[in-house]
Amino acid sequence: MDIATVMVWIKISVVFYLLTMLAIIDIVRKDFGTIGKKALWGIIAMIPFFGWLIYLIFGFRKGKKPGGDAESANNV
Repeated sequence: MDIATVMVWIKISVVFYLLTMLAIIDIVRKDFGTIGKKALWGIIAMIPFFGWLIYLIFGFRKGKKPGGDAESANNV
C-alpha cells in the first residue's frame, strides 16, 4: 500500500470521527426526556461509520435544547 492510499484512508477516518463527535456533543447538550433515551442515542451515535447518520436522520429532532422554549426566554 502506498502513502497516497494511506493518506486517503486517514482523511476519511478523520471525517467520520469528527461527525461522530459532533453527534455526541449534540446528544450531551439535548434533553431526551430520560437518561436511558440519551444513553441509547449515544450508543447509536458510536456505531462505526453510520451511527452519526442514523442519529442525524432519526434522533436529531427528538431531543430538545434545555431552555429553548419561548417561556424561558421571556424570563431572562
